[in-house]
Amino acid sequence: MKIKSFIVAMMAVAVTMTSLSSCQQDEDLNNNYVKYQSAVDAQVKAQKKHDKVILLVAFGSTWNNAFLAFDATKAAYEKAFPNCDVYVSYSSAICINRAAAGENTDEKGNIVKRNYYAPNFWLHAFATAKYTDITVQSLQVIPGEEYSRVINYIKDFANNHLGDLDDKYLEGLDGHLWLGTPLLNNASDVSKVAEILDRKYRSQAEKGVVAFMGHGNPDTYDTYKANVRYTQLEEALQKFNKNYFVGTVDMPDNYKQDVLARMQEAGIKKGVMNLYPLMSICGDHGHNDMAGEGEDYWDAEDEESEDNSWFEFFSHKGYQPTSNLLGLLEVEDIRQVWINHTKNPVELEDYYHSMYPEE
Repeated sequence: MKIKSFIVAMMAVAVTMTSLSSCQQDEDLNNNYVKYQSAVDAQVKAQKKHDKVILLVAFGSTWNNAFLAFDATKAAYEKAFPNCDVYVSYSSAICINRAAAGENTDEKGNIVKRNYYAPNFWLHAFATAKYTDITVQSLQVIPGEEYSRVINYIKDFANNHLGDLDDKYLEGLDGHLWLGTPLLNNASDVSKVAEILDRKYRSQAEKGVVAFMGHGNPDTYDTYKANVRYTQLEEALQKFNKNYFVGTVDMPDNYKQDVLARMQEAGIKKGVMNLYPLMSICGDHGHNDMAGEGEDYWDAEDEESEDNSWFEFFSHKGYQPTSNLLGLLEVEDIRQVWINHTKNPVELEDYYHSMYPEE
């Protein structure tokens, strides 16, 4: 009986401790939410100069070169939209936390910390500051999974899902709450971007392969069937030169192995390659999945491993690759495509009606 009573008592203690731990976690989350919202509110209040605002939303990164690319993009937007305030946000909680913690260093070895709060904090702050016109510009490349998250942030804001915003203010935003679409939102965008990329990399394509590495979505997360944009871009580029190829790290049937198969089928079995990230910035995927060099990025026992970088993979297949760590936002003409989307945004009720990537 004593043993049984002891076990029951310990079970009760365990339940109590678990409950306390859960309460502590909830309290920490609430405290962090208040802290983050207060920080964003203060920044917007201090920096507000206009009645219109643009929020640039990227997935995020912790690399200093990415920070600089976002800085340059923000500056370009301020120049293109002189009557608007401009802010940059991350949609990835992991990237937000790691950027704030200073995961990477600059070229001099200095730890760099940046705060890129989630879109919900910025939108709430914009309402508090009573902006009369709000545009959220997606910095995604394709209208896929991450883009759908951006849309959901806006819908939650418009619907006052926490019930802590002024409903009259939100009603006044009707017709003044906008969304700028991703880079490759439609087939016309694909043609424009292909033309720009060919103009920039034509001389390299004349001498060897130019391969772009996008992100892509797994089949189960291929929101709006957006993966088709990569196939369309390769087709558009190959109208200029057959040496262009577009692959991904996450799209089925379009991994580096599939790019290799298409290259060999085209008779390109050796030679120089130029690798570029087909992403808004060059972050972890660009630095590691694409450009990673050395034994940490090559498993000779499993050549098909997704952990093998593009650089090592193609090197071991007889090619001479060169990695170029230049994100799409750093190409001025490409960045202008995003800016044009901001100039021609869609309204809330049109968000889903404008998503037909398969066409």
